[in-house]
Formats: sequence, structure tokens, C-alpha cells
Amino acid sequence: MKKNILSIGLSLLSIVAIAQKKEIRDAGRAIDNGSFAEAKALLTQAESLLGEANDNAKEDFYVYKGKAYLGTGEGASVKDLMTAADAFKKAKELGEDEAAAEGLARVTSSLIQSAIDDQNAEKYDMAAEKLYAGYQLNPKDTMYLYYAASNAVSAKDYDTALKYYENLVDVKYTGIETQFVAINKETGEEEVMPKAQRDLMVKSGEYTMPQDKVTDSKAGEITKNIALIYIEQGRDEEAILALEAAKAANPDDTSLMQTEADMYYRMGRKDKYQELMVEIIAQDPTNGTLYYNLGVTAFEMGDSDGAIGYYKKAIEFSPEMTEARLNIAAAILSKEAKIVEEMNTLGMSKADGKKYDELAENRKGIYREALPYLEKVMENDPKNKEAIRTTMNIYYQIGDTEKAEALQAKLTAMDNE
Repeated sequence: MKKNILSIGLSLLSIVAIAQKKEIRDAGRAIDNGSFAEAKALLTQAESLLGEANDNAKEDFYVYKGKAYLGTGEGASVKDLMTAADAFKKAKELGEDEAAAEGLARVTSSLIQSAIDDQNAEKYDMAAEKLYAGYQLNPKDTMYLYYAASNAVSAKDYDTALKYYENLVDVKYTGIETQFVAINKETGEEEVMPKAQRDLMVKSGEYTMPQDKVTDSKAGEITKNIALIYIEQGRDEEAILALEAAKAANPDDTSLMQTEADMYYRMGRKDKYQELMVEIIAQDPTNGTLYYNLGVTAFEMGDSDGAIGYYKKAIEFSPEMTEARLNIAAAILSKEAKIVEEMNTLGMSKADGKKYDELAENRKGIYREALPYLEKVMENDPKNKEAIRTTMNIYYQIGDTEKAEALQAKLTAMDNE
């Protein structure tokens, strides 16, 4: 009687194994036909008894599972893609190298392409998740982690971005790479390509001027973003320490001084910002943008004359800088408030009347001083409504009604466009 029971048990085991193999084979056929949902259902049925299968059947199972969850690669969720990746990894552990390697490459490609699509659609949180998943699959490709952090910042998910950036610091990521470039003769544009391809294209005569370009380090930018996240979170002291560490580790990275200046500006410590900006300008004395930035902070600190001086230097090195001219006009016109305040304190006496007339003339002097900058803005940027409106009001104040009405007509026409 016991022998009969054993015999029946073994027979049932054989039947289960045969059924399981059939489900795996059927899942493979469903995948070939593009029926990925059907394949998933068949594999779910087979998975419960996978422990009884031999290694060959297990290899097939995990390869098919990976393919089923990967699908076409388009529109797959991160969860399904990571399930596919885990399946391909198990297939590789069992010895199925070729199919597993191809599957993992397709999973990574799908994640990255989908992340690019999300980024272009401004779905930054989804892009960050997919890029981080790509990094998890390929830990050596730290650029995926870098772009995941950037997208997390764009999504204002600062906690996640900080975690990714700190991970980049831990693995000493710099982003420095050698790019192999050449000029496309047909388009005249520089293109980046693998070295072997670049050399072949140059040899064919279709490309010229081959160069090997080393990209700049991203270490300073990463540190800057860490510091700015700390500031956003109200962790000013940690921001300062982060930058000090970065400067010690990258003594030749001049961009860190600008980062430090930006950090103090964000903290509201504009005196420290100005101090650092003066040092930066000493290293790059013909950079109009640096003078412009100093002008902004000088004005915010109540130093209108200092701001005007910086803006004039900005124009000297960047003659087309509209913002600098507008800000010079604004700084000049800001002096009007003190005059108006004094005019309002005067009484009706003859002396007060005389003083009032003097102040009124001084006020017109301020208007006339600002006019050339505004007129130059309108010359360079004829549709700048801010400049047109301010100039129009000045013309009315100084009695140049004809010019004022001409600008009024121009504004009305622009509003009706």
C-alpha cells in the first residue's frame, strides 16, 4: 500500500512539471505574438512551482518574465521595468548571459528614453525616478544619478535631490569626460561621436578638424546645488561648511568663488557677497555681467551712486546690456523720492516757495539725467514697454508734450496688437 502511494505521488510530480514547462513555453509564444499580459498570467501560474523545475526551465522562465514585463519598452512603468531587470539578473545568475545582457540593456534604454520624454514634458519628478532607476541598474553610469538629481531639483523635491547629490560626492563624481568631435562638412556643425566612428568619418573625408575635448568638472556645480538646497531648507551653516569643503578639495575651481558669492546673496548677507564679487572681478575684469550683478546688490544696499558706477562698467564691457541701462535710469530716478519728501514739508511762505521751485528744478534735472539711458534702451529695444512708459512720463513732467504723446500713441498701438 505504501509503494502505491509513493508511485502515485511521483506520477503527480511528473504531471506538474510537464504542465509547468508547457506554461513557460506558451508564455514564450505569447511574447513572440506581442501578448505580454497573457504571458504574465501564464508565468504567474508557473512561478508557484518553479522550485521543482530544472535550471534550463528556470532560465527560460526568467528570460520570458523579463521580456513580458519589459514589453515593447514604451510606456512601461518603472515598477514593471525594474521587475523585468530583476528577472534578467536571475537569468544571468543561472547562466543565460546573452539574453539577460540584451534584456538589461533594453530595460536601461527604455528607462532613459522615457526619462528624456518626461523631462521634455516638464514631468521632472517622473524623470528623476527613472534616471535613478537607470543608475541602480548601472552603478558605474553615475551620469544617470547626476541627471536624476538635476530633475529632482527642477521638481522642487529637494530632499531627494540632496540625497542624490551627496551620493555623487561620496563616489567622487566629477563628470569630466573626453569627447571626440569633428566638423560635419555638409552642415558645418561640430558633432560628438565615439572615437572609432569619428576617426573613420574623418578618414572618409566627410568630416574635418578632429579634436579631443575634455569637459569641465561638475564638482563645483554639485557643491553649489548642495549649498543652495541647504539654504532653501534654512540650513545656512551646513551650506557654508559644504562650500568650504569643496574649496579645499577643488582649489583651482574658480567657479566655487561665484558659488560662494551666490550663497551669501541668497542668505541676505550682501556685504559678504560684494566682498567676494570684488575678488571675482579682479580675476575677470572685463566681464560685464559681474559688474551688473554688483550693481544690483549695491542698489539693494541703498548705494545708488555705487550701483550706477557698476552698471556703467557693465555697459562698457557689454554695450548692448539693456538691463544695465534700465537699472541706471531706475537708480537715478530713485533720488526723486527724497526731493518729493522735502517738497511736501514746505509751507506757503515766500522762502518756502523759492525752495520749492529749486527742488522742482532739481527734480527735472534728475529726469533729464535718466533720459539718455532710457532713450538708448528704446533705440536698442523698440518694444520695451517699461522704457517707453517711463520715458513718456518723464517727457510729460519736463513739458515735452509732443514727444510724450507720440510715445502714448505707440503704447496704445502695442496694446492693440
